[in-house]
Amino acid sequence: MKKILFTLVLVLATQFAFSQDKPSKAEVEQVIEKSGASGQMAAAKKQVLSMIPKEKQAAFVVEFDALIKKVSDATVELYIQEYTKEDIKAMLAFYNSPVGKKMAEKSEIIAQKSQESMVALQGEMQALVMKYMQ
Repeated sequence: MKKILFTLVLVLATQFAFSQDKPSKAEVEQVIEKSGASGQMAAAKKQVLSMIPKEKQAAFVVEFDALIKKVSDATVELYIQEYTKEDIKAMLAFYNSPVGKKMAEKSEIIAQKSQESMVALQGEMQALVMKYMQ
């Protein structure tokens, strides 16, 4: 009986110690928000929304936002698996710094301009791929 009790206590203590190293969902969500990821999503949403007929845009936005929520939830879980609590604290410190805040503020415009430059290069990329596919 003592062995079972000792084993149970050891397992619970190990689990508790291990879980202390993992960041909380709220901490990770804060990092993702402060990183400017929402600005990047807003840029993508604007681009896609411009291709949807006006009369269907409201319905599209509802479904798009629900899909983005799933993506966000999956991203949070990935951060929790891959980063420690200390990593997340360091990220938050960076994103709360002046440069981190500037990165977040500029994320939407950077994403938009990146998308525009990729569209401009799309023809060249297709030609390059075709050249080497033959």
